Amino acid sequence: MKKIIILYLFLCLNFTLSAQNKDTWISFWDKDTTHLGFKDKNGNIKIEPKFMGMTIAHKFENIIAVSEEENENWKSYYLTKTGKIVGRDSLYVFDNGPDCENEGFIRFNDPKTDKMGMFNGDGKIVIPAEYSDLTRVRNGMIIALKDAVKEKDGEHFFWTGGKEFLIDINNKILIENFGFNDELNFYSLEKSKEKNPDPVRDNFLGIDGQYYSFINFDKEFKEWLKNILLTDLSKENLLKHSYDEITYWKKKDDDGWITKPKEAFMKLNYKLIKAKLLELKSANCDYQIFSESLNKFIYEADEYDQYFDNCRQAKDWINPVKNIVISPQNKNESGQDHFEFLRTENGYKLISASSRKEDLK
Repeated sequence: MKKIIILYLFLCLNFTLSAQNKDTWISFWDKDTTHLGFKDKNGNIKIEPKFMGMTIAHKFENIIAVSEEENENWKSYYLTKTGKIVGRDSLYVFDNGPDCENEGFIRFNDPKTDKMGMFNGDGKIVIPAEYSDLTRVRNGMIIALKDAVKEKDGEHFFWTGGKEFLIDINNKILIENFGFNDELNFYSLEKSKEKNPDPVRDNFLGIDGQYYSFINFDKEFKEWLKNILLTDLSKENLLKHSYDEITYWKKKDDDGWITKPKEAFMKLNYKLIKAKLLELKSANCDYQIFSESLNKFIYEADEYDQYFDNCRQAKDWINPVKNIVISPQNKNESGQDHFEFLRTENGYKLISASSRKEDLK
């Protein structure tokens, strides 16, 4: 087991250093802010502004989805750093946006078969278009849905039937009957001959006879909340488990969202925050915990870039936000209290708060 963990950390470190050494191109607008191009780290223009529409990548590492207008016609495709064009009119689009590269891979949709596959950073097909649906690559693994039926519900669609697998980037099946689960941290993978007894992990039997275990974000957060945060609601412990800056909602005078350093925030609001969190220890407390994504429209500063991908989409598959929503015990009262905790490399941190009764200061 120790060898596996050490190897995993070594691969992650190499991947991180490799990514840091790459010359990532940055998008920029033309004078009319109608077309996008890309510059290198030194400001040299690598691609003149010509992209529009579905071009949402802010950074260009290996491969991106682009669209442009030519002779009053739209064309879309995937573009590699070397200028190679692949997947014409095959963009995978979800929630009104195309896919974004993750770990050097990007999904595509075959318009003839409506099946999904995946390109690598060189524009080569590594996962053939034979699946109904694919997740993005996470730690070299993909949840794949095959032979499902697409059904529509108004403007939306959903899948019925089919089989789900966990596969790797070589299209090799690792685990059969692997149901989709957004709460799994794929970067926490451990393999063993027996089930991992850690209560915050979920175990799955692989086709190789070994157990694959992953940390479950929901279980991890609830254990941390119970055993780390709520056991010590001192100001020092709250500061320890707070993000450097805390964003809060202020209703008075239409101030909206305000951000303060955690020390200044806790100095003014500690008593209120402690009182609200103490409610969670009561058996009568009516609260729920939701998994959410970091809001890109609120957290726009450069310091938050690490929590977003190259298309400015929140990386909730590794840095989810856990939102504790406390409802009033008196059902005649309106409003709720919200406490949002971002999962960082240093654990869960309070990053946002709002109170239904009192304005935070």
